[in-house]
Amino acid sequence: MGMKDQFQDKAEEMKQRAKKKMGESQDEASERSSQQPEPGREQPDRNQMDTDRMQQEAQDRFDQDYDV
Repeated sequence: MGMKDQFQDKAEEMKQRAKKKMGESQDEASERSSQQPEPGREQPDRNQMDTDRMQQEAQDRFDQDYDV
């Protein structure tokens, strides 16, 4: 396999990952918007949700960097 093929394969793999991530993000956003809080139940603290999301994104980036 030549270098050109390797670069093309890597580019294709990255495109597929991006499409998959976009699909997951859209599914997650759709799921969140369709969920209604139960009556009498408190919503989680907004700052805590943002912190959790940022930590999850950082972990996902870390994991993706070390995927083989």
